[in-house]
Amino acid sequence: GSRNATPQGLDNARAFARALSDAGLTIISGLALGIDAAAHEGALDGSGATLAVVGTGLDRVYPARHRELAHTLAARGGLLSEFPPGTPARASNFPRRNRLISGLARGVLVVEAALSSGSLITARYAGEQGREVFAIPGSIHSPLARGCHKLIREGAKLVETAQDVLAELGLADRAAPLVQTTAVREEGPHAALLGALAADPADLDCLAARTGLSTQALCANLMALELDGKVVALPGGRWQRRP
Repeated sequence: GSRNATPQGLDNARAFARALSDAGLTIISGLALGIDAAAHEGALDGSGATLAVVGTGLDRVYPARHRELAHTLAARGGLLSEFPPGTPARASNFPRRNRLISGLARGVLVVEAALSSGSLITARYAGEQGREVFAIPGSIHSPLARGCHKLIREGAKLVETAQDVLAELGLADRAAPLVQTTAVREEGPHAALLGALAADPADLDCLAARTGLSTQALCANLMALELDGKVVALPGGRWQRRP
């Protein structure tokens, strides 16, 4: 999924990875920023293993900020590379390594992706390799949902829960203890507003259209959320959810 994921996308990646890890599946991803790292973290929170297929030599960690995560992964699964030691991060390496991610997997789950996302390359490889392709739908207002919606239109399985994934893989019997695991949704009095801000910054008119709330109600809720540190006001009258 996306390197520049929304907070909800990161939460979904962690929740699905944790649940699928607890069901005994190994979570495979690419150690990149955003959804990749969240998936590894979710798997580490679960009881299973996780594998990172990297686009550098094994003596390099990219991005460098994931050095500690890579060290943890080595103990709870492993790191895999087709590139010799000393190979730096090159843009051409990452689409190439994506075929290994899909090839090693029983299925590919795209959590959040723009139309230009490299995860669509992984999904294409998965289809060519006879693997299952799953996608989590998102807001019609979010550019980071358009890649997932494109995949669904082209035949990817729409999934809303980890149980959906397990059922498609013929592993529904492993889903029994995971009844409460779903794509993360906001709860509480500000749920609709936080959900509307999950995709991108928005002004009052846009938020009113997304939530159905009046301008007065929006202003009151946004002020409360700002005081709680959950949103931030931007120039131009726009608001953004804090990561």
